[in-house]
Amino acid sequence: MGHVDHGKTKLLDTIRKTKVAEGESGGITQHIGAYQVELTTNDQRPTTKIITFLDTPGHEAFTAIRSRGAKVADIAILVVAADESVKPQTKEAIRIIKEEKIPFIVAINKIDKEGANVQKVKQDLATEDVLVEDWGGKVPVIEISAKENRNIDALLDMVLLVAELEELNEDLSSPAKGIIIESSLDKRRGYVATALVQKGVLGMGDFIVVGTVVGKIKSMEDFMGKVIIEAKPSQPVLITGWPTAPDIGKEFVIAPDKDEATRIAGENVNLAPLFSFFKGSVETGDENKKFLSLVFKSDVSSSLEAIEASLKAIKSQEVGYRVISYDIGNISEADVKTAIASKCQVIGFRVGIEESAKKLAEKEGIKIVNFEIIYELIEHVRNEMSELLGAEVKKNPLGKLKVLAIFKKDSHMQIIGGRVMSGKVIRGAMGDVTRNGLVVVSGKIGQLQHNKEDMPEVKDGLEAGIRFDAITKDFPDVKVGDILDIYEEEKIKRSI
Repeated sequence: MGHVDHGKTKLLDTIRKTKVAEGESGGITQHIGAYQVELTTNDQRPTTKIITFLDTPGHEAFTAIRSRGAKVADIAILVVAADESVKPQTKEAIRIIKEEKIPFIVAINKIDKEGANVQKVKQDLATEDVLVEDWGGKVPVIEISAKENRNIDALLDMVLLVAELEELNEDLSSPAKGIIIESSLDKRRGYVATALVQKGVLGMGDFIVVGTVVGKIKSMEDFMGKVIIEAKPSQPVLITGWPTAPDIGKEFVIAPDKDEATRIAGENVNLAPLFSFFKGSVETGDENKKFLSLVFKSDVSSSLEAIEASLKAIKSQEVGYRVISYDIGNISEADVKTAIASKCQVIGFRVGIEESAKKLAEKEGIKIVNFEIIYELIEHVRNEMSELLGAEVKKNPLGKLKVLAIFKKDSHMQIIGGRVMSGKVIRGAMGDVTRNGLVVVSGKIGQLQHNKEDMPEVKDGLEAGIRFDAITKDFPDVKVGDILDIYEEEKIKRSI
């Protein structure tokens, strides 16, 4: 865990000798990834041990994902860049680690960079009540360079040591249970889910229950995509055989048969759903509030979770948003039909758009937008909500005219004569009629004359004839002696 760009994924790349970061949009890890590495101990009797890593995203949009990543972990590695020290997500990671009471190791990364200051990192960590071992505390610290592969073995050895001290042992005797850490829709295989086994042995054909979803395991793959027939504790496994996407972050259990699985699912029916999905944005009690209606489609469930968490940060008293529907998978014709019925737009995140959906959207004028980076999606929604805000009208003063004569009046306009006291009067400009310092009526300069000739403007000191057009139904009389304040309206776009 740690702040964005402090080197978490690079550390895993170095450990696994792969290049995950290059395959991520914008170089940002956007889902939990689970990976295993094998280590051979240097004891008198060398043994092979396995460490499973959960790669949790570092960007601030993924608070919920990081929190879930911590809750299923036995040990946390807090990665802090030596050149940047403690940052906002570092502090948040420390908070989550402490709340979940997870033993952790501090990995001070990027010690090879210019400006690296290891002692400052340790000092800043102490400020956050994290005392590393050489500062008199109990938290192990390893200084590393993921880029140059320095001290990585020492870090892994420390992981094994902490695991040994914590007496982390696998339990193979219990019925299998664990946590769902990701779910998505695969075109070929249907709904798939990544699970982390915590107890027991998961096998082919097992009935698996997550909340109210009952599945029967059709196939399993390890993190490398290799087909397996069983999965043991701490092993990440990709499972097929789901009727719908299981909720991420929820526990799975195994049932001996379908009847028992159905009974367990029935008992879970009142469990809180994963997504309140923007409920709070609708429950305002303000009938005058305007709402942006949206249909969301995402590649995986955790993306929907991150979108929900990020959009909750958009606050406005005047506008909000309603999510008409949300799901995982490509944008389909059914999504466009939902958007047509609700007069809204479709937003996709890292998904494809079916050809029939494109054609229907073009025909019906439905807007479809698709994003690869989550904060670009959030900014789009923010801008669309801002469009619902009425523009702020600024009055730019032009001049003043004193009313000297009244010539004609009806319910739509009044013809008046007067002298320009200051500035100028411009045809098409707006005017407020003031009497005793109070505005009695507002209107528009529909026609402007000087010496009975039409003029685009009349300047200070000159007399003018004006057709003053009403802009409201209620149009009180303008009287001799009134002051006409002339101004231009400037509409300023507002944003949230």
